[in-house]
Amino acid sequence: MFGRRRLGSVAALGAAAVAAPAVARAQTAQKWKVQSLWQAGTINQKVFEDFAKRVKAASGGRLEIEPLPVGQIVAYSETLDAITNGILDGHHSGGPYFSGKEPALALIGDLNGGFENPYQMQMWFEYGGGLELARDIYKRFNIYYVGPVWWGVESVPAKKPLRSITDFKGVKMRVPEGLGAEIWRRAGAGVVTLPGSEVYTALDRGVIEATDWGTLGMNNDLGYHKIAKYPLYPGFHSMPAAEVAIGMDKWNALSLDLKVLFEMAVRDFARDMVQRVALEDLKVIEAAKAAGVELVDVGPAERRKFRELSQQAWADWAKKSPTAQKVYDSQTAFLKKIGLL
Repeated sequence: MFGRRRLGSVAALGAAAVAAPAVARAQTAQKWKVQSLWQAGTINQKVFEDFAKRVKAASGGRLEIEPLPVGQIVAYSETLDAITNGILDGHHSGGPYFSGKEPALALIGDLNGGFENPYQMQMWFEYGGGLELARDIYKRFNIYYVGPVWWGVESVPAKKPLRSITDFKGVKMRVPEGLGAEIWRRAGAGVVTLPGSEVYTALDRGVIEATDWGTLGMNNDLGYHKIAKYPLYPGFHSMPAAEVAIGMDKWNALSLDLKVLFEMAVRDFARDMVQRVALEDLKVIEAAKAAGVELVDVGPAERRKFRELSQQAWADWAKKSPTAQKVYDSQTAFLKKIGLL
């Protein structure tokens, strides 16, 4: 009788011990609202949503991300302030959107014409000082820059073949204002600044002849190749790095193991985004000929010309702030180290 009672007590204690961690996890669970720069339903947003699912599973539910699409809470250009003010807990967005606050973010987010693939730029971030520079900048806004996330080298859909840099002279081309626009002006393109929602109509009506937008697959999804049948591929002019950044208070509230887990998850997210978007590009390549689309490769010599042209613009941009100069010096030194300058 006594023995049975004792066994029952041990069983009860064991059940309580098992339940206690679950209670602790429930009490310490973190739930973050994180807004992206991607439209709902796109491959990019799906990859972001999958990242959020993996974080929840790997953390045993201790960290849960609500992966919001672009514009869900605030405009894409307002997420940095929204994190600082506690409206969002974090964002998956891009530094160039906020280069008005710090010009160096344009260089960190997209060194136009610089790196040839995301893995080269990842080396700079992880082994060339880029991550430290980014984190120092975001610390000013009480935000922790977790890590960069690419989607690949971007293409340029064009309505006529552009086989060299000189072919761009006089071409009316939609380009976002900023460092990229400055570089294309130096190349002689007739830069036109338009919101993304107007690009298709502008191409269709001949207001523009080419556009700087996204990767081959992203551009194809938007229907650009139906009217601009000469996309540049492989791309060479732009390889933006978005990021995952979290409010500093939220970040500091995490345990050490969750911080390490999340940083590793962001590195995997970057790989997942690059590779899944690249697979979308391959689908377009396979279907291009049947659709009457010609992929135009400008070749290594022309890419080097564009990089040299871009370097002049980088140097001028670097003069906009002391931090921009530090980022420029770091990136160009690394490009020389890997043989691109």
